[in-house]
Amino acid sequence: MNDQLFIYLLYVLPLAVPLILYLFKRNRLQRIAKNTWRESVESGLTEPATLHPVFDPNLCIGSGGCYEACPEQAIGIIDGKGMLISPALCIGHGACATSCPVGAIKLVFGTETRGVDIPQLKPNFETNVPGIFIAGELGGMGLIRKAVEQGRQAMDSISKLGRAKTPLDVVVIGAGPAGISATLAAKHHGLRCVTLEQEDTFGGSTLHYPRGKLVMTAPMNLPIIGIVKVKEISKEALMKLWEDVVAKAGIKINFSERMDRIERQGDAFSIVTNRANYLTRSVLLSIGRRGTPRKLDVPGEELEKVVYRLIDPEQYRGKHVLVVGGGDAALEAAVAISEEPGATVTLSYRGNAFNRVKTKNRELMEKASGSGRLWLLLESNVKQILPATVHLDQKGTPIELPNDAVIVCAGGILPTPLLKEIGVQIETRHGNSTGQHFVPKPH
Repeated sequence: MNDQLFIYLLYVLPLAVPLILYLFKRNRLQRIAKNTWRESVESGLTEPATLHPVFDPNLCIGSGGCYEACPEQAIGIIDGKGMLISPALCIGHGACATSCPVGAIKLVFGTETRGVDIPQLKPNFETNVPGIFIAGELGGMGLIRKAVEQGRQAMDSISKLGRAKTPLDVVVIGAGPAGISATLAAKHHGLRCVTLEQEDTFGGSTLHYPRGKLVMTAPMNLPIIGIVKVKEISKEALMKLWEDVVAKAGIKINFSERMDRIERQGDAFSIVTNRANYLTRSVLLSIGRRGTPRKLDVPGEELEKVVYRLIDPEQYRGKHVLVVGGGDAALEAAVAISEEPGATVTLSYRGNAFNRVKTKNRELMEKASGSGRLWLLLESNVKQILPATVHLDQKGTPIELPNDAVIVCAGGILPTPLLKEIGVQIETRHGNSTGQHFVPKPH
């Protein structure tokens, strides 16, 4: 009997040990996932901002491929099923969906409680308004590689329209990944093209990322340039890459030129900017969904010391800085500047609590506030900005602070009104509209 038991254990133990280790690891990851999801709920960060995965529980087998494929660690396995546990971290790259062996993941826009406005596009990226095309983030695709591909494809479609009677064949609005790719394609096709960018440099939404942030992408096929092999790259390196691409290809981009409106003129369009007017047959909108920065609309906001994004905290060493806003961008900016030698930072927010920010950012802000490096002014509003001071109101009490710089992190005005004004049809998706469905990989 003992010999039989020994033989039994001899065969069973090599199988049991890996199983025990697997179950231990799975339980540990599930505990982490549940804690992460609880923190997301407590922080009010349960709504993904863009394209995101939806899991079919009837198909999901809990393989963990989605968890391992997500570089943002936004996905976890709970009760044997995949789940988006950190919706605020999801950037919609779709790696989770392509990694699923049974096709249980679908990428969609919006949720049941928060709709996302998406312009209606034809397969050639043309809107319902003939001559108006959209590529990149505005059309719902914020991924760099996908935006690059869409910019090229949209310009390929525009090139098929032939030579225009207008002075320009196309005006590209926005010099993010889609806009740069489209401009390269326009030169490749010999089109008369002008590219406008309201910022003073490249990057699109990437421009608003914190310094040193790693950007996830994949090899890109750029017109004229060819394959650019990148996978994980810092914000600064990506911006330098765009500079090198533009210089190598010899294309021109009109920086600091803001498009104010688009007017229909027969079969053509008049593009009115803060510098000039352009008459063109086609328009490619490659602007981000962030839109134009939302302003405070207070006296003195036109001063040069007022900006709408943090580029480099070091430039604020030894200065009095006011940061305005209640989102992650505002908290990240305030904390980063507070760590600079000699800087004094005030964070002003009109609300009475930071309800929709990442737990980590809230903790860092509270730590900086507790140490005296950051002064927090809740339920406050900026009333006037002067060259050396700034005036605020906190629940009826006027406050005057010495000030060298103001950083407004109040989000952006979405370009939806612009689209509707020129007649582009918009549909609001609530998570149940068709997104991108991926076929399982063969095994």
